[in-house]
Amino acid sequence: MQLSAPFQLDGHTITLIDSPGFDDTIRSDTDVLKQIATFLSEYYEKGMMLTGVIYMYSISDRRMTGVSRRNFNMFRQLCGDSTLKNVAIVTNMWEELTDRTIGENREAELRDKELFFKPVLEKGAVLLRHEGTLESGQLVLQYLIENSPQALKIQRELVDEHLHISETAASTTLSSEIMEQAEKHRQELREVQEEMRAAIKAKDEQTSRELEVESRKLQNEVTRLQNESTKLATEFKAMQEKASAEYASQMQALQTQFRLTSIDASQERQTLQKQMNDLREQCIVARPQRGQEEGASTRYFNSWGFGRLRYDFKISESSST
Repeated sequence: MQLSAPFQLDGHTITLIDSPGFDDTIRSDTDVLKQIATFLSEYYEKGMMLTGVIYMYSISDRRMTGVSRRNFNMFRQLCGDSTLKNVAIVTNMWEELTDRTIGENREAELRDKELFFKPVLEKGAVLLRHEGTLESGQLVLQYLIENSPQALKIQRELVDEHLHISETAASTTLSSEIMEQAEKHRQELREVQEEMRAAIKAKDEQTSRELEVESRKLQNEVTRLQNESTKLATEFKAMQEKASAEYASQMQALQTQFRLTSIDASQERQTLQKQMNDLREQCIVARPQRGQEEGASTRYFNSWGFGRLRYDFKISESSST
């Protein structure tokens, strides 16, 4: 997460934060999810509420690919439907179009088709443009400034509900998407291998070599996705084992203290018994509750850019003039 230098807009101090997208070529989707979740949960625990979320989408893309739809699905799971009225979907890269009519047609398709952004727009999100100018960027910010601050779904899950990241809706969706994508590549691999066998039988060496290269690429992608799925499952299992071990340790300590407490010390024994009962009911290690800041309220704007321009926003009312 990269923070810019603060700047002023309409009496507010704004800091832009560069968030990674799930199309990152260096980090895995699992690592990206953990980084975003950690950042958001830490801020929420400090009592900082979100006022707006921006999703950047390049209008120069000829079509919304399966990867793009998956990325947006992940974004939606991070936000939750209850916060969609604070979401702005912002198309950018308009300056790269040679014909604006093409961009306008793509924008209409994104807005009107169920497969794309229509479902979230119907739940309160808005579709805006960033046309590569300072003015259009400021208009996006100005649209969001007056929103009522809200917590994202993943913040409520991690902080209020004390869930581990592997138990969140975003992580569950990611795991499902990974398995679905892996199965798709396995099917493609089977088809390529069948074509390769036919090419070898026909002694078509050129086609055979090309198919062999494609086969290796697909196999590597299947292996990568399998490793991602295994990583998610392993981390969830490790979380469960850690919670179980900590529960057993705490319970043993309480039981030992209970046995050593004098029978006459009835009040103390009752207190210990209550602690053991409470521990049994929890069966998890509770995280600290979200704190509340004193003084002026603070507004935060987060955005995931999944396109080629991505940033987050923070607006502090305490610096208003």
